[in-house]
Amino acid sequence: MEIKLHSVAIVKNTRKTPTDDYWEGVVSEIELADHIPTEAFDQISDFSHLEIIYYFNQVEDSDIVFSGRPRGNPAYPLVGIYGQRKKDRPNAIGLATVELLEHKGRTLKVKYLDAIDGTPVLDIKPVFKEFEPKGSLKQPSWVEDLMKNYWE
Repeated sequence: MEIKLHSVAIVKNTRKTPTDDYWEGVVSEIELADHIPTEAFDQISDFSHLEIIYYFNQVEDSDIVFSGRPRGNPAYPLVGIYGQRKKDRPNAIGLATVELLEHKGRTLKVKYLDAIDGTPVLDIKPVFKEFEPKGSLKQPSWVEDLMKNYWE
């Protein structure tokens, strides 16, 4: 089945290339697309965090993988694409939970968005604590090593 989506906003920040690590200092603006009315952001400031769904628009079809070692690191196990958060995915969709720093008109200022300048945003959702995971999270030990510099 073919699914047709349109971006609702665009990411603006200083990060120009799709590289890993050191995202904490990146503050991004999310600016609504012209076809989305400003009212779409009404009351968004009532939330501290948002979920941003975005499109990895620089991933080429030839880059898509279904399995591999995260970041090509031989110390990590072979992992299927759905067991990692790699950008080279079959549908090239990213998801980030961000902190909302400011809302002005058609623009949101956010932190913890790991999307580069010019990235199309597909959807924006407020974080409801009732949708957060119940119980404790489980993950393999290699994830902590992989992420040690991501948010520095």
